[in-house]
Amino acid sequence: MSILEVSNLKKVYVTRFGGTKVEALTNVNFTIEEGEYVAIMGESGSGKTTLLNILAALDKPTAGRVLLDGQDLGAIKDKEIAGFRRDHLGFVFQEFNLLDTFTIEDNIFLPLVLAGMHYKEMLERLVPIAKKLGIEHILKKYPYEVSGGQKQRAAIARAMIIGPKLILADEPTGALDSKSSDELLRLFGEVNRQGQTILMVTHSVKAASMANRVLFIKDGEVFHQIYRGTDTDQQLYQKITDTLTLLAGGGERA
Repeated sequence: MSILEVSNLKKVYVTRFGGTKVEALTNVNFTIEEGEYVAIMGESGSGKTTLLNILAALDKPTAGRVLLDGQDLGAIKDKEIAGFRRDHLGFVFQEFNLLDTFTIEDNIFLPLVLAGMHYKEMLERLVPIAKKLGIEHILKKYPYEVSGGQKQRAAIARAMIIGPKLILADEPTGALDSKSSDELLRLFGEVNRQGQTILMVTHSVKAASMANRVLFIKDGEVFHQIYRGTDTDQQLYQKITDTLTLLAGGGERA
């Protein structure tokens, strides 16, 4: 069953005085099945960020549509869009986006507080997630008191606690050292194996090689995609590297 359907997506930006049009997305088409773990790669300026913003309902396409669990994001009223994001999408950012004046626990609770949930129910949701991610002992600490890896675990917990249809991860390993990155990718794999659908935008070949499918964006459209199949992480890593070399060399679609 498709959880996300992107059809004929196009995004054109017009400069402030209307003199120049920039086509960030040309004709993007793909679907993501429930329970998939998909990575999106591409050079800077390829349209990855624009695509992510549209999928996150932070921007609207010029043409085409995005369906999340059958609902057209473009048809959601502006006054309802923040609530829709909070209830259906989980976000994991490169810079964690944790509030230093809140404890780790309160940061994780934030989307549930905004939804008006009672503390008892929030706590019932948090306990198993915190145990799974190994952060029970830091819940009362503040972000500036914990490591980068622990901050990222807290960010994952915040994304998971709403029970999202889809987790969107934007360069999740970008601010981490290699050890913390490996741990984060291990956690993502574990969360995905438990049924969570994940879409990750990344420049890291290693991060992408942990996914089950990799989409490559070039000049505003999907240039190529690779399915893991029976490949090992190392074999998928090599295929990704080869495709990126092709992209950089201006090769034809594979």
